[in-house]
Amino acid sequence: MTTFRFGQHVVKASAVFLQSELSFAVVNRKPVVPGHVLVCPLRSVERFRDLRPEEVADLFQTTQRVSGVLENHFCGTSLTIAIQDGPEAGQTVKHVHVHVLPRKRGDFEKNDSIYDELQKNDKEVEDIPAKWRSEEEMAAEADDLRKYFN
Repeated sequence: MTTFRFGQHVVKASAVFLQSELSFAVVNRKPVVPGHVLVCPLRSVERFRDLRPEEVADLFQTTQRVSGVLENHFCGTSLTIAIQDGPEAGQTVKHVHVHVLPRKRGDFEKNDSIYDELQKNDKEVEDIPAKWRSEEEMAAEADDLRKYFN
């Protein structure tokens, strides 16, 4: 697959570092912390409740695989794993996705501030291409992570 559908966005395969039977993992163009990635079902589904049982299982198994690698690779000591399910929960891309963020002691003054950052990070009004990482940066990170899964 040369591209992946992520809600209203098209993701280049160069940014995807893992594909399972029903899910894919992609580096984030606007990471909140180093190593912040997204795990998404291949089928474009807006809400978590609309996933089929086998998609839920695959999504969470893929998230679990990715989590261990990220925590190690980015020298984290913990993880934040989050789903924003619906607009009032902060979801801006109409495609279920799991945020996986490697965490370190002191990365935020108040630990739960990461949720505020996630919400700010995802707001479309602040979605300015100049703030995005380049395709080359994203491809390089995906290449680094892909090595753990081959």
